[in-house]
Amino acid sequence: MTIGMEQKKLHYDLKNVGLRAQATAAGLVQLCKELKSAGVLTDDAVHRIKESIADEIALTAPRPLLRAEFRQEICSRLDSIFSGEQKLGDAEALAFTSHS
Repeated sequence: MTIGMEQKKLHYDLKNVGLRAQATAAGLVQLCKELKSAGVLTDDAVHRIKESIADEIALTAPRPLLRAEFRQEICSRLDSIFSGEQKLGDAEALAFTSHS
């Protein structure tokens, strides 16, 4: 399967704009908020989206952290972000720490 010219153009356009994972995540959160506010997404749908994100992130749990504990912290942070209580910010400021 070859990558079409449209896909290549999109890739370069996104790169030139500086769109990266954090920007994409911010857009996803805002999209979910807008769709929920418009009545398109239910609380259950938003919960499933957050669970999917948490599952994916939990796969990369740092070794010193227990996976269940790490996932619980992820879920808590996602709840805060999706509710608007916490802004997406510098990844270093939000770094997960070992609870040794």
